[in-house]
Amino acid sequence: METNAGPSLGASSMVDLAESSEEQSPVIEARLQKAKSLAENGLNLYPNSFRPQDRVGELRKELDGLTHEQLENLTEPRVLAGRLMAKRDYGKSIFFDLKDATEKIQIYARKDKINPETFEFIRQLDIGDLVGVQGPLFKTKTGELTLLIERLELVTKALWPLPEKYHEMSVELKFRRRYVDLIMNEESRRIFRLRSQIVNSVRNFMINEGFMEVETPMMHVIPGGATAKPFVTFHNSLNRQLYLRIAPELYLKRLLVGGFEKVFEINRCFRNEGLSVQHNPEFTMMELYKCYASFEDLMALTERLFGKVALEVLGRDDVSYQGLELSFKPPWLRVKFHQALTQIGGAPESVLTDREKALEFLLSVGGEKSASDTLGKIQAKIFDIKVEPKLINPTFVTHYPLDISPLARKNDLDPTLTDRFELFICGRELANAFSELNDPLDQRRRFVNQVAEREAGDEEGMYLDEDYVRALMYGMPPAAGEGVGIDRLVMLLCDVASIKDVILFPHMRPEN
Repeated sequence: METNAGPSLGASSMVDLAESSEEQSPVIEARLQKAKSLAENGLNLYPNSFRPQDRVGELRKELDGLTHEQLENLTEPRVLAGRLMAKRDYGKSIFFDLKDATEKIQIYARKDKINPETFEFIRQLDIGDLVGVQGPLFKTKTGELTLLIERLELVTKALWPLPEKYHEMSVELKFRRRYVDLIMNEESRRIFRLRSQIVNSVRNFMINEGFMEVETPMMHVIPGGATAKPFVTFHNSLNRQLYLRIAPELYLKRLLVGGFEKVFEINRCFRNEGLSVQHNPEFTMMELYKCYASFEDLMALTERLFGKVALEVLGRDDVSYQGLELSFKPPWLRVKFHQALTQIGGAPESVLTDREKALEFLLSVGGEKSASDTLGKIQAKIFDIKVEPKLINPTFVTHYPLDISPLARKNDLDPTLTDRFELFICGRELANAFSELNDPLDQRRRFVNQVAEREAGDEEGMYLDEDYVRALMYGMPPAAGEGVGIDRLVMLLCDVASIKDVILFPHMRPEN
């Protein structure tokens, strides 16, 4: 045993911690008293001197296939560090399960192979403690790869006990205490490793397509780029109100004006909206912009992107999600917005042209009206109720109405529609894209209309961004842009139903 003499948590601090604890129990009290005793005897409970040289996952790949006799010929001791996850005390021998960031391994202390003081110290260790160990590897009679402890050092003392079993944690508690969820639940660790791989795969795809990754401001003077209610903050030195961004769109398109022709950003966005299995107030989105391209070009790019990511992280382009079998093989289904309302949603033809008929149908299917509802907004509400849940396999819905697409280019054949698509998979929107509006006069008129809607009570209406209009006055090349919801893509490829399962620390309502 290493004593690790040095700074540690003092006895008075232990008392303070005990008095401030919200969930006292005899187990916690016993742990605090044990830690206090160890500290008073000179043991540093939180040293930073042990350095592991091996990882369990790599050792298993290297040695799991060897026999007991072959392992005996490997005389080099192994040095590991990890958390104690289980303990089996048989008097003269003590077994633990030790887990590092990769996998678990059994470690074993024998009374006749180690000095008595160290053996008794090992007996006092608690589940959850972090330790460093050194010793040779062998296999038990049951074939379990095991490390025989020759040296053990306490790395971090755990004062709070782990749940005995993962199922003891409620769903809500696993989100509030994600750190415990990650300790106990291999599935959660798998999801977040996979998330990292997905984000890296998306980034590498974009770079290989010739896009440049950029970063744009998180705090905006004017919120824009999407129809959503922003979070408001205040900058003291500037003495002005700022908004957490709802989308990076208008800054990214300024870069097109500046001469960068293919850009993308993967970063956080913030929308002051409700919590649900599909929504978190802050979320991750990738936005991309490409000059001399149309929304149709981006449909082809999206098919390639999703297929490539699925192949890289799952090894296939057929995806299973919540019992549904999906194919990412192109071409994906394409349907126009108005056709989807009638052919998929069962809406009468009258909802396409008559606002009152559309409103009547919306109310008949359980929708809600508001004073600022235009015909297009009513149609969008009908779409959300009657069409979106039915779009299971990857589907591009195209040609959205102009009044719900304030930043999209008008369609040349029908100027009441826009060159826009949204991608739906399993009843969820995963991407939104359009050929960009680069006419500054038309853009200003649309901003003015959005401001009028805000003044009429629409909290999600856009603001008038004069600097963005000024940028367009310098000339922005024809372009197309797209936003892809990274969290929802991760949900899809990880086969989980709630966005909270793919965000490490989701926002939660107050506990009380």
